[in-house]
Amino acid sequence: MSSPSSRSSGVLVAGIGNIFLGDDGFGVEVARRLAGVELPPWVTVADYGVRGMHLAYDLAAADHELTILVDATERGDEAGTVYVVELDTTSRTARPCLDAHGMQPDVVLDLLALLGHTPKRVLLVGCEPAVVDHRMGLSPVVERAVGTAVAAVTELVTNHDR
Repeated sequence: MSSPSSRSSGVLVAGIGNIFLGDDGFGVEVARRLAGVELPPWVTVADYGVRGMHLAYDLAAADHELTILVDATERGDEAGTVYVVELDTTSRTARPCLDAHGMQPDVVLDLLALLGHTPKRVLLVGCEPAVVDHRMGLSPVVERAVGTAVAAVTELVTNHDR
């Protein structure tokens, strides 16, 4: 995995989550697996883990055409369900949201608003978690969903109009 350049204008794929909370580590595992996939040269894959501030500052410093956040996100679907959602980046509130462990996409986008930056386009490749508890490793159903998410991200960046 490479580190995003502060002058990048391509695509950033950011794996986020806490590997010590079971399925919350979904985004980190997807980023790890994407490191072994041949992607176009304008694509950067990075594992941000729980470093929301780092991700927000990288996004504020760059002008990415597309940012793909990969995260375990509860939406009430069946565990292991993978989805792609376009996030609204225009109606963010610049509210204080400093939480050292808060990596939810809305928190990162609110922090970007606080920094005075609005990203161009942000997609969330999410997965419904089965177990978010103090433990290492993904549940079997979310582990199986990692391949689906890798394929979804690969298709998104391959079909991205540059």
